[in-house]
Amino acid sequence: MDKLVIEGGQPLSGTIAIQGAKNAALPILAASVLACGTVTIESVPQLLDIEVMLQILRELGCRAEHEGETVTLNTATAYHVHIPEKLMSQMRSSIFLMGPLLARFGEVHIYQPGGCAIGERKFDLHLEGLRALGAEFEENGDRISCRADKLIGADIHLSFPSVGATENIMMAAALAEGRTTIVGAAREPEIQDLQSFLNAMGARIMGAGTDTITIDGVESLSPCSYRVIPDRIVAGTLLVAAAATKGKVTLTNTRPAHLSSLVHVLRRAGTNVAIDGDVMTVSASSRPKAVERIVTSPYPAFPTDLQSPVMVLLALADGVSIMKETIFEGRFKHVGELSRMGADIRVDLGAAIIRGVPRLYGATVEATDLRAGAALVIAGLAAQGRTIVEQVHHIDRGYDSIESMLSRLGARIARSAPVPDNGAVPG
Repeated sequence: MDKLVIEGGQPLSGTIAIQGAKNAALPILAASVLACGTVTIESVPQLLDIEVMLQILRELGCRAEHEGETVTLNTATAYHVHIPEKLMSQMRSSIFLMGPLLARFGEVHIYQPGGCAIGERKFDLHLEGLRALGAEFEENGDRISCRADKLIGADIHLSFPSVGATENIMMAAALAEGRTTIVGAAREPEIQDLQSFLNAMGARIMGAGTDTITIDGVESLSPCSYRVIPDRIVAGTLLVAAAATKGKVTLTNTRPAHLSSLVHVLRRAGTNVAIDGDVMTVSASSRPKAVERIVTSPYPAFPTDLQSPVMVLLALADGVSIMKETIFEGRFKHVGELSRMGADIRVDLGAAIIRGVPRLYGATVEATDLRAGAALVIAGLAAQGRTIVEQVHHIDRGYDSIESMLSRLGARIARSAPVPDNGAVPG
């Protein structure tokens, strides 16, 4: 497995453009199956999760090419409705294909999806939503078969604002007969982006970004070209990294409104954040201040995906901070790794009590999931000495060559590949 080797203590400095959003691109790629023809998606990052999704689409019969940041997808050749178990186990977002395949072909066969081990993430709401549209399910071990002769619009009330369930229902309902209303829908920007993409193909959807989404089903959708929104979590990671290293970084191609909760926290911690259109500049020259209490919650509140990176900043702050996690119960696995670097953090009843220390120290640590891995990279950048981050494949799921991105900002970071068993040095 690859490792990241970081020589800490160098303030980040420079300007960098933000990649397209992984969490917007994945459902958009899945939704492309709803149309028959060639779809072009721009600003799609080169990520492990993206490549897994494209491989699944190829297994379904689609022709998919990913050159630079552009994906060209020919869905006219799709014919298969069985998603391979091996590929589903690699990525939870493969479940996004349930709605599109069901709507286009009338059936789909899936397995329990995989992804980061950050806690229980049931997909009951996905099944309940599709069942309300007329789907029938049959379970055989880990395999779930879903069929529907016809999808009929319905009023669907979500007991929790699940992003994935909201998106799956939207995609299936786009070709359903009649009107579907989703009450209690998730409000994330990625859902708004999916609505824009579906409408560009001819769907009739409104309300994304609010807790009620209305979909008037149409008979068919047509292929289109589309550009994915910038990745707010990647942008947030870089903002936090600049603050933690006492640097100054300018980000272009951002959507500042998508990061308002993080900007509020950074300013409370004493970080300077300037916004000019789609450009964000963050700078810090002194030790951060403690932030009394941060609670993760569905958008537009503070995102769980930025909890672990911000915890690194608070671990260096002057005073005591409290971070309450309400979305995923397994999202404090990075605490033990940060403690190995000198952080003073105690977890109790779903909250992390963080007593800031003057500095962190380099150590060998392990990324247990995508966002925890990003946090450990930030810790390594801010720490004194050398840090080695193992299990980098987790980080590769969400950051397009994170070492190249950070190197452009002056970080001393490199990827180290393992030496082959025969002792040969890789070329």
